[in-house]
Amino acid sequence: TLFRSNCSCTETCVKMSGGSAALELKEDDAKLMLAAKVHIGSTNANYQMEQYVFQRNAEGNHIIRLNKTWEKLLLAARAICAIENPLDVVIIGCQPTCQRGALKFAHYTGTTSVTG
Repeated sequence: TLFRSNCSCTETCVKMSGGSAALELKEDDAKLMLAAKVHIGSTNANYQMEQYVFQRNAEGNHIIRLNKTWEKLLLAARAICAIENPLDVVIIGCQPTCQRGALKFAHYTGTTSVTG
């Protein structure tokens, strides 16, 4: 499926969730991510993005693996939480589709936003 891990390694994989069930991607979370269309990528993907791409849709857009997105989201959350002063965190949203989210994030977390 789109949000299950498809790791082919023989060793135990290290995940950002640290094996904690509370931090694992839940079906409800995946449904919310699908509704927000976070899995829809662009038509271009370089070699560094190949590990995150599930497949292409009929329009040629890359479909991004939700489990990979979730792991990167946890990584970002841990990095942000490690910073003592919230004003040292800056969220940047230059595209019109990102600006509202950047402003909301800054408002609720006490961080600084740069939009426009």
